[in-house]
Amino acid sequence: MLKSQTPAPDTETRLPSHLFYLSSLRRPLVDRAEGIYIWTQDGRRFIDGSSGPMVANIGHSNRNVLDAMKRQMDRATFAYRLHFENEPAEDLARELAGKLPEGLDRIFFVSGGSEATESCVKLARQWAVATGQASRWKVITRFPSYHGGTLGALAVTGDDALAETFAPMMQVMPTVPAPAAWRDRDNLSMEQRGVRYADMLEEKILAEGPQSVLAFIMEPVGGAATAALVAPDSYYPRIREICDRYGILLIHDEVMSGAGRTGKFLGGDHFDCKPDIVALSKGLGSGYAPLGALAASMQLVQPLLASGGFQHGHTYAGNPLACAGLAVLGEMDRLDLISNAAGMGDLLMAELKGLAKRFPFIADVRGKGLLLGAEMVADPDMLRPIAPAKKATQRLLDLAYERGLIIYGRKVKGGVDGDNFMVAPPMIVTKEQVGEIVAIIGDSLQVLTGELDLPVEG
Repeated sequence: MLKSQTPAPDTETRLPSHLFYLSSLRRPLVDRAEGIYIWTQDGRRFIDGSSGPMVANIGHSNRNVLDAMKRQMDRATFAYRLHFENEPAEDLARELAGKLPEGLDRIFFVSGGSEATESCVKLARQWAVATGQASRWKVITRFPSYHGGTLGALAVTGDDALAETFAPMMQVMPTVPAPAAWRDRDNLSMEQRGVRYADMLEEKILAEGPQSVLAFIMEPVGGAATAALVAPDSYYPRIREICDRYGILLIHDEVMSGAGRTGKFLGGDHFDCKPDIVALSKGLGSGYAPLGALAASMQLVQPLLASGGFQHGHTYAGNPLACAGLAVLGEMDRLDLISNAAGMGDLLMAELKGLAKRFPFIADVRGKGLLLGAEMVADPDMLRPIAPAKKATQRLLDLAYERGLIIYGRKVKGGVDGDNFMVAPPMIVTKEQVGEIVAIIGDSLQVLTGELDLPVEG
């Protein structure tokens, strides 16, 4: 039994109960949000330069989406999927399937990214059992990577900082290195490096025993764990080839990179590497309601149906109010936001590379569309990391926040080392707003340079 502890008086009055996990940091109370901006109750305005945690793809307070949700609220806010079908879920599934690679038209809705990736893994396992391949249960993942915070999703997440505490409680899965080819110092071309990283998957499959391996899960464009890492183009088709060779399912985690953010509907659409199963969330609902999805083919689903159905579910799966998020996809089309993400992403990439010339401790700028990241080091030649004690990432985020800009950052070496920042504004961002974002980042980097004695152009 846990012993109760009486908190310090100032802590007890200062921290509301739902923020018990914050030891000291407090943020201002939000008042309203519109477009790419968020206002606080004390009158400050912030640019949402990361779309929250890469969620608000179509921006805040879109009137058409709010009106669609209000209309649905007036009809029904909940209908349990085992009792009723509902029109919003059917319409959204049909529209979503039309935007996915051909054949990925069996949709299962959930409420978030962790649920989506776990659903993908559970579908894969049930398919294996239903097809007489019960020996297959291992899901190979990359290190570092992030696929969710629940125990099942965490088991396929390559992040020591998040997973270590819970390792005894879950079946930790095998890993292969994430394709950080830009760091390699060898005589290989980027194309050759891409193949080499993909071949590490084959080596792992053989080491684990091919008949024990069920699937390989990866983010086509990296999320927070790798700061928008993109592999060399040669990596992706080789991965597909290896999975086919050993009868292994390829799962694309598009929770962060999907729903148009990279300048195509899926991050994987940039590459010749069609997945067997896709996980979506974040931008799919764009923050208007908790929403995620699994997409697979009838070829995978049919054996499950024949053996008793998909043994999985959540109370809010296919919730009609959340699925009124069909209006989110409608706004993406009406405003041509995927094209805007591609164009503004090219502009933002060029501007960030310009900052890297001014501040050479920015060793790499990467990503696709409006999912961009930059990695910071103490020594750009040797790629020596900034001392963890300096807390460079958090300090940069704080400096930007003080100047009215929200950006994102996390340690990129398993959650325990490596500094980066990510820039991922809503897909409605304009050229002028990109300029404002970059100017604030530049000012913040200038201050950071002086505080931490980092190298500058010169």
